[in-house]
Amino acid sequence: AQIDKRVSPHTLRHSFATHLLEQKVDIRVIQVLLGHAKLENTALYVQVATDLLREVISPLERLPSE
Repeated sequence: AQIDKRVSPHTLRHSFATHLLEQKVDIRVIQVLLGHAKLENTALYVQVATDLLREVISPLERLPSE
């Protein structure tokens, strides 16, 4: 593949978590897979998955209009 960029285990974990978020895997599942004790640590990965956040539809938007 001739990839010249240096990659650390942290980079691989970060990529793994980001890809899972983009596949709409529940963040609590990702928390367990990464071995995080606190959800706040896993939530840091949400900042990267901005496309996923844009797709979120508010429950209020789903209410029928009268």
